[in-house]
Amino acid sequence: MATVTFRDETVLGKPLEEFTLPGLPTRITARELVRTRVREEVARYNAAPRPRFNGLVQPVEEEIERNGYRQAPRRRIDWERQADAAERAFLRNGFLLLVGDRQIEDLDEEIDLSGDPVVSFIKLVPLVGG
Repeated sequence: MATVTFRDETVLGKPLEEFTLPGLPTRITARELVRTRVREEVARYNAAPRPRFNGLVQPVEEEIERNGYRQAPRRRIDWERQADAAERAFLRNGFLLLVGDRQIEDLDEEIDLSGDPVVSFIKLVPLVGG
């Protein structure tokens, strides 16, 4: 079993958010890795709701704010809907996925987690007019 550190970073490599998750299989597809990350962040949010959700993708119908997404009071987030949205965002180049120093380009790619890597998610912001 592997222990993986999930980290959100800026395009310049500045860490934003980070959490560690033990007990993952040593071989996993990128799709399963993204869905696992989303399931964990949503479970943590649902266990202790806060006014803002800082997740990989925006929950449906939530207000975008500077440092997260404003949530309706006590509203639970559906992790499967979030995971589906994260897959779509990956396919639209909404974020980059790095395992160690290697960029993952296909959700069906199998990843070796035996070295307990850092998995970085770099959100890409579309340019105005581009």
